[in-house]
Amino acid sequence: MKIIWVIIFSVMAFTPDPLTSSPAQASATSERKIPLGSSEQDSSLSVSSVRRSPNTLGEQTRAKNILVAKFGGSSLADSERIRKAARSVADQVKKRFKVAVVVSAMGKTTDALLEILQNSSGNGVEKHDADDILSMGERTSARVFAAALKSEGLDVRYFDPDDDDWPIITDENFSDANPILAESEGRIRQYILPLLDKGVVPVIAGFVGRTKNRAISTIGRGGSDTTAFILARALDADEVILATDSDGIMTADPKLVPEAKRLDRVDVNLLVEMADSGKKFIHRKALKYKDHKIDVKVINFYDGNLASDGTRITGSIASELEVELVTPAQTQALTVIGNSLSRNPEIISELTETCGRYAELLGLSANSDSIILYLTQTENSEALYQSLHRIVLGHSEAISMTVRRNMAYVRIKGVGLEETPGVIGKISEALRMSHLNISGILTITSSIMVFVDHVEKDRALLVIKRTLSVN
Repeated sequence: MKIIWVIIFSVMAFTPDPLTSSPAQASATSERKIPLGSSEQDSSLSVSSVRRSPNTLGEQTRAKNILVAKFGGSSLADSERIRKAARSVADQVKKRFKVAVVVSAMGKTTDALLEILQNSSGNGVEKHDADDILSMGERTSARVFAAALKSEGLDVRYFDPDDDDWPIITDENFSDANPILAESEGRIRQYILPLLDKGVVPVIAGFVGRTKNRAISTIGRGGSDTTAFILARALDADEVILATDSDGIMTADPKLVPEAKRLDRVDVNLLVEMADSGKKFIHRKALKYKDHKIDVKVINFYDGNLASDGTRITGSIASELEVELVTPAQTQALTVIGNSLSRNPEIISELTETCGRYAELLGLSANSDSIILYLTQTENSEALYQSLHRIVLGHSEAISMTVRRNMAYVRIKGVGLEETPGVIGKISEALRMSHLNISGILTITSSIMVFVDHVEKDRALLVIKRTLSVN
């Protein structure tokens, strides 16, 4: 049985290169290399040609037994933690697993480098020069961790972006570069997979990329996770392990809520919404590269055991941006007007509970003077209006209620949408130019909810898709 692991460690220190060469590096020089941009390389990089095996929990049919594991900076913050990490890899190799390791900078090295760079360069630094400097944390990590693995008796090959066979190729958006997926996956299968088949442990510097012109680039925050996910895709991995200093994905921030519990499983799209709400477990950019067939397990590496329990992240992000008509049914907006409504939570509770008995609550907006509830329009709407009116009469803070009917609910959803400036402005202007009125608009996490006249739903949907270049 063959098993492949990809592990990401973070190392934060500046250490001389302890490895001038290794048996694995010497043997790797005989591997045939295809120059970047050659027609031969391009023909070998088809993502669709990659064979995929089933990957359900408990399934034993995957012959490769590939694992990708990432270690955060805190997991490699000192020599003892580095030794512990190296032993954990050696333990899995002894169990006949194949392990590939990804490292990021130890501790706070990248932050320290960035601070030094900013303070020592009064006139600013070119982004490509900054990337070259900031990459040194991970590049040093790869060498240090390779040395630690060699001390455990393993055959090791570390990868540096100056190597001809460096796997991660990016565009030239320095400081926040985007991996070119087809080229990166092709090079991973060409250069890393054969080493694993020979029993060599490859160590790859995370966070770091290289452009087609051989300039050093960095992938931005969460870059080491991105490296791990891309490696897992290309190697057809069984699992990605992220070794951290936390117990996994928690129900709340343990620093704020001591009673917070670990989630056993979470869908990646829910995780994105958690991140958009302020919980930065895994950067959303990295999650875009997660393969839906490959689960990710987040563990606490305190015990130095890669088999520890943690939170399992499943699924994948469907697309960058989606525009959809949420329901074919007509929708309506019920508005309650009053004074200091938000000071009386009983009003909101009664309104939402009553709405739930008659229709589907699609959204809610509230401030001190008004509460707007967006609902599906049903045959029971008349009874709903009477029930809501009784609630208005029963609270002195409420003055009256109004109803807007016959609307359509269009949702725009995408990863990091709330961090993309101008989206709402583009949508509003496009609808205005098309003489389409917006009856209501809400935003939450990575979604924008727009309500328009139901008669114009198809035209509004088309205008929004064209404006955002969505098919």
